[in-house]
Amino acid sequence: MSSFLDIQREGAVAIVTMNRPETRNAISDDDAIEALVQMCETINRDLTVRAVILTGAGPTFSSGGNLKTLRSKLGSGLVQPVLSRYGYRDGIQRVPLAMCDLEVPTIAAVNGPALGAGNDLACTCDIRIASEHATFAATFVKLGLIPGDGGAWLLPQAVGMSRACELAFTGDAIDARQALEWGLVSQVVAPDALLPTAMELGQRIARNSGHALRMTKRLLRESVHARLDTIMEMSAGFQALAHNTPEHDAALDAFLERRV
Repeated sequence: MSSFLDIQREGAVAIVTMNRPETRNAISDDDAIEALVQMCETINRDLTVRAVILTGAGPTFSSGGNLKTLRSKLGSGLVQPVLSRYGYRDGIQRVPLAMCDLEVPTIAAVNGPALGAGNDLACTCDIRIASEHATFAATFVKLGLIPGDGGAWLLPQAVGMSRACELAFTGDAIDARQALEWGLVSQVVAPDALLPTAMELGQRIARNSGHALRMTKRLLRESVHARLDTIMEMSAGFQALAHNTPEHDAALDAFLERRV
C-alpha cells in the first residue's frame, strides 16, 4: 500500500486516512489513485470488514487534483487531447468507480475543506459527517475546467439537481452548516468529536451481518438507475441468500428465544 493511505482496524471497521498533508491530500497523483483503488479491492475481498471510515490527515479532507502536476500530466496542450481522455479514464476516474463499487458501507469523516475531486470523493461515500471546520466546493469552473471525475453524476445524487447546479456553476464553497441544510452531510460535529462520532456510527453498522450489509448497499446503489421491478427481482435473489446465512439463523433464534 502506498504511503498515501494509512489504514487501521478497530474490529470490523477500517479507518482509512489520506495522509499527505503537504499536497492537502490531493488524490490525482498516480500513487494516490492506485492506493485508493487497491484499498477498495482489498476490502471487497476481506469479509471481516463491515464498514469503512475515510478521512484526511491535517487540516484538509482533500484538495482533489494536485495543481502542481496537473498541467504536466493532462492539460494546456502539452499532450494530445485524445490522449488526455485516456489519462482521465485510466487515472482519476478509477477512484470514483472503485469507491462506488466498494461493497461495505462507507462514512466520510470530512475534517476540513473538500474541494473539486475531493468533494466528489466525499460524495462517493454512503454517509458524510462534517467537522465544523469542513467546507465543500465544486471548484472546477474557477479553473476553467469541468468535473472530469464523475462529479456531474455524483453531486446531484447527493444534493439534488438545482443545488448541484448552483455549486457547479459558481464554484463557490459552502460551510458545514449549509452542507447539513442541503443534505450533503448528515451530521456536523466539533472537530475533536469527528472521528469518535464516525467510529460510533461505524461500530453500530458493523454489529450487523456483513453479508446483509453488502447486499443492502448493492441494492441501494442499483436503485439509483434501475427500475422498481428490477430492484425487487434482485431483492428476492439476495433475500434467498440472506435466509441461508448463519447470521440470520442466529438472529432468528435469539428473537424466538426472547418470545418464548
